[in-house]
Amino acid sequence: MADTKREIERKYEGPPAGGDAPLPDLTDVPGVSGVIDKGVAELDATYYDTADQRLATASLTLRRRTGGDDAGWHLKLPVSEGVRDEIRAPLSDTVPEDLTALVRSRIREAELVPVVRLLSARDIRHLVDASGTLLAEVSVDRVRAERLSGGAGSAEWTEIEVELADDGDPAFLDKVEKKLRKAGIKRSASPSKLAKALDDTAPRKPEKAEKAGKPEKAGKPGKAGKPGTTGKAADASKATATAAKPEPPDSPPRTAGDHILTYVRAQRDAIVELDPAVRRDVPDSVHRMRVATRRLRSTFRSYGKILDRTVTDPIGVDLKWLAAELGVDRDQEVLTEHLTTALDDLPSDLVTGPVQARLSTWSGARRSGSRQHLIAVLDGKRYLDLLTTLDTLVAGPPLLEAASKKPEKVIAKAVRKDFKKVADLVGEALELPPGSERDLAMHDARKKAKRTRYAAEAATPALGDPAADLVKSMKSLQTLLGDHQDSVMVRGALRELATEAYGAGENAFTYGVLYGRAEQRAAAVEAELPGEWEAIEDQGAV
Repeated sequence: MADTKREIERKYEGPPAGGDAPLPDLTDVPGVSGVIDKGVAELDATYYDTADQRLATASLTLRRRTGGDDAGWHLKLPVSEGVRDEIRAPLSDTVPEDLTALVRSRIREAELVPVVRLLSARDIRHLVDASGTLLAEVSVDRVRAERLSGGAGSAEWTEIEVELADDGDPAFLDKVEKKLRKAGIKRSASPSKLAKALDDTAPRKPEKAEKAGKPEKAGKPGKAGKPGTTGKAADASKATATAAKPEPPDSPPRTAGDHILTYVRAQRDAIVELDPAVRRDVPDSVHRMRVATRRLRSTFRSYGKILDRTVTDPIGVDLKWLAAELGVDRDQEVLTEHLTTALDDLPSDLVTGPVQARLSTWSGARRSGSRQHLIAVLDGKRYLDLLTTLDTLVAGPPLLEAASKKPEKVIAKAVRKDFKKVADLVGEALELPPGSERDLAMHDARKKAKRTRYAAEAATPALGDPAADLVKSMKSLQTLLGDHQDSVMVRGALRELATEAYGAGENAFTYGVLYGRAEQRAAAVEAELPGEWEAIEDQGAV
């Protein structure tokens, strides 16, 4: 079974391989009382990737290493600059299935092959405080890299690595760096040994070929590129639409299409990047991934004048499916939190029978089953095909003629259209008497408010403060209507729990008390909604 370690480190350039790599006296670093020489470890690491280096492109590293005190398989996932989560698995001849699953969103069906072998002589020193507690490990690594695929080159270099001890204060690395800089030691230009190895051993292209590979500047409007699709999307992609040729991804957005594609690309990236976290059951990861799918689907629907819906609608079907699958786990998690909080808030004399035990059993049974199902979804063909389709859409977006126009007009019009739909649904809900019909109408208004919020998010870089203000107001409305929907869901769960408890011969009194309190919360939201909506309506859309 793989385990995880948070790794916080910094890398520095050393002298050329074969030369001396002196370190300054690190006992002068504030807080350091001693430097313990731990000797030299001989490390032999083989790095795996796809033939087209999908992991390296995403700053992920997967290696099999022998030597040292942590021999085995290591998968490193970037967290922030200088911070990575290292997931470890025992030594084996083939890539562990647990680690392969964590990079599935990157590699899809591609094979993982050895790409680089690194042989390192690691001279290790421990920096300790007055009590002998480890503060950081400093190593001088003499490295030889051998290309195993995609080339046949080799390279040698020396680097210095400073890794913070577990649960250490990251500010301590600043103190070490200050000392290193005074000694003339600079930060490494490469983020990792693998990145440097790939760069130093890559076959060099002729200068003429390099120039030929540069992206062309955006030209005049032409025919829209059609992404590869599956099922109904294949038929939809036959539609023809004119559009402006998309700008390179790193160009500043100028047209309406540029702005919307920037938002679409960000949501695609979020889904792919969150996949490993969802598989590891990292807190809030399922919710964040679900939000990205909803943002993407909403964008396709809101900006149908920019992106051809004959192409995006079938993709939206798959996004809706994925959001629903993610919601099985997420909705149960949220519902359990609400029920637990409500139970904790009850005075003890209102709690009769094994309510907490029944709630735990009820929640655990549902979460366990949904968790296993979710992992199966992420390993399934439909999900992986969806990721590939999104990649293709971003590479060849189905832009319509309006995409080449200025964003102030096209994007603002789309946002105003969504806002009007919210207004209609809120008005309809307010006219209905309390009951199931009003509950449903408020839920529909909440979903539309969420869509309008996402449309305004995409519009904010182009429209500025008016769009940002609309995001805030829609978020406020969404939260209020969400509280109401939570009450509806809690009451449904309480009816189920009460029925189970009664059938088991338990006292169902507490479930009735909780039901009444949930009903009161819903009534409070319904009373607050008219004033909340009046303030939003006065503000208006963009």
